[in-house]
Amino acid sequence: MASLIAITASQSGPAHSFMLGEVLLDAARQAGHDLRLRVHSSLGTQGQVLPADLASAAAVIVAADPGAAVDRRGLPAGRVLEVAPDAVFRDAGAVLRQALALAGAPAAVPAVSAAAASRPLKIVAITSCPTGVAHTFMAAEALEQGAKALGHQIQVETQGSVGAQNTLSAQAISDADLVLIAADTQVERSRFAGKRLHSSGTKAAIHDAQALIAKAQTEAAVWGGEGAAAATTTTAAGAPSAGKGATTGPYKHLMTGVSFMLPFVVAGGLLIALAFALGGIYVYDDAHKGTLGWVLFQIGAKGGFALMVPALAGYIAFSIADRPGIAPGMIGGLLAGTVGAGFLGGIAAGFIAGYSVNALNRWIRLPRGLDGLKPVLILPLLGAAITGVAMMMVIGQPVAAIMAALTEWLKGLQTGSAMLLGITLGAMMAADMGGPINKAAYVFSTTLIASGVATPMAAAMAAGMVPPLGIALACYLFGSRFTAEEREASKAAAVLGLAFITEGAIPYVARDPLRVIPACVLGAATTGALSMMWGIALQAPHGGVFVLAIPNAVNHVILYALAILAGTVVTALALGAFKKKLA
Repeated sequence: MASLIAITASQSGPAHSFMLGEVLLDAARQAGHDLRLRVHSSLGTQGQVLPADLASAAAVIVAADPGAAVDRRGLPAGRVLEVAPDAVFRDAGAVLRQALALAGAPAAVPAVSAAAASRPLKIVAITSCPTGVAHTFMAAEALEQGAKALGHQIQVETQGSVGAQNTLSAQAISDADLVLIAADTQVERSRFAGKRLHSSGTKAAIHDAQALIAKAQTEAAVWGGEGAAAATTTTAAGAPSAGKGATTGPYKHLMTGVSFMLPFVVAGGLLIALAFALGGIYVYDDAHKGTLGWVLFQIGAKGGFALMVPALAGYIAFSIADRPGIAPGMIGGLLAGTVGAGFLGGIAAGFIAGYSVNALNRWIRLPRGLDGLKPVLILPLLGAAITGVAMMMVIGQPVAAIMAALTEWLKGLQTGSAMLLGITLGAMMAADMGGPINKAAYVFSTTLIASGVATPMAAAMAAGMVPPLGIALACYLFGSRFTAEEREASKAAAVLGLAFITEGAIPYVARDPLRVIPACVLGAATTGALSMMWGIALQAPHGGVFVLAIPNAVNHVILYALAILAGTVVTALALGAFKKKLA
């Protein structure tokens, strides 16, 4: 531990002078150093630093604007580091290391010693997945069990489809030794500033939570300090958070947009289905104007579906550039709908808005007193202008032409082509049980609903129900091929399958992937092919068999049930053939 002194002064006002000091104090605390602070401002000098303190200090940091009134009398020669306030806000840990290097003192950094790694830890965690259902809660349960097995305390906040549950309190975060984020979507991290943080996807937690926790202990880095992969800086006014654009790829940004889009699709689709149930298939005609069915159709089609693409684009941009990206993204998504570019245009608008706002935030440099204008005025204004011009004058019409061609091709599919598409979607839904391949098929299907093409959605949802249902049936028919534990768990898998939660098959896949995955793919592909061949259309993107009770949510209910049953039987028989009897 080194003894340090910091002297701060900012011409932007007393608040900035004190903020400089607090940032340095926090960084010193995290690094295990003792820091005494003296603040110069228009309110006078706060903080007492004695001549003896100056003489014994390993280094003195003077963080001040040029021309700021700073008393430099008695500062030890050769041990003073002069830095601009921006350098402190950008990376206070680096400033401390510079000062200690100048003085020749060792620069301690947060790390986990062998003793610390073996002692019980207090861990806080967040789990989240695009749909906010299965992976979110499976990862949370796995982390709780893994931490318990290792002797650690853990509290897990789930950011699911019904919002955040078991929300982490400020006290819990303050007391935590480690923050662990297991998420496939972007998670707000500003509340963890100064804490050791490690992030991964949900699958790492589900497959081996103990290994993930052990890895987090050794690899976690201080968020907002040395370990944060900071491509941008967090400002007091709320500019983009560090590392938003640098630490995640396009897939995660897309999944974040999808997770925020789904409630609009679900609400809009079910409202349209209810409208059809009340007023018939032509409920939208003027002849029904003023009726409850007509009103529900307007809410679903012109409310829920109209906001679907803007929400997708807005939250893709949010994932990349934080809050300043939301307005440009949503504006771009709305324009995509205006020019007929559909969900493809919305995806393009979200990425254009996010990356342009991210770049503008890095390029634009303002005086500290005006920096607060960036997130609320300058970045949304310029980002919206760039995205809007790109959509209206550059890519809007070409993407609209592609979208129109895709829609017409899907609507005009003949039996053979429709079955091929169904086989492809079904196989993708069962290939990785909620992973990237599954989500690609699901996103493709859900976003087509707003374009009037609902047959892929029916195929995707039915195929996604088949793996856990087929496994449950196989456990009943071929019990000798499964352990007692697996047979007991099959009851829960069946319920998950009925609810369209494909992840119910994951425990079985983890134990025997080479036999279970091919069997599931065969059954799901069968269901997808039958669904497309029979022209089944589904207006709701989630809900499993429970949406069948809503009139007109599915156009051929009995055929749809038969398609799901056929795939379930195929999966069960394939498992019976592939798996060997247990000794």
